[in-house]
Amino acid sequence: MEQPAQPAAQPKKIQIEFPPHLKGGAYANNMMVMHTREEFILDFLMVGPNTGAVTARIIMSPGHTKRMIAALQENMRRYEQQHGSLTAAEEPRGHIGFLKE
Repeated sequence: MEQPAQPAAQPKKIQIEFPPHLKGGAYANNMMVMHTREEFILDFLMVGPNTGAVTARIIMSPGHTKRMIAALQENMRRYEQQHGSLTAAEEPRGHIGFLKE
């Protein structure tokens, strides 16, 4: 006898706390990427004339980094669908950094 189909599992709702000091976000006009076997390290920078500062550092697993890239690509596709095609901005002062290990 065939079993009745189980209802699809509903995704859990998770209460996300947003710390007040992060609500303003951090501006970055440049980024450096480094990686080890276990993690990707993204340093977001604010670079101005003759100066620069790291505004945020994000450390992620390679699997999560791949999911983030896919999410960014999908959101860019939706953005361009709504607002028109973009070309990559000229890279300030060289290029977005990809540091060798």
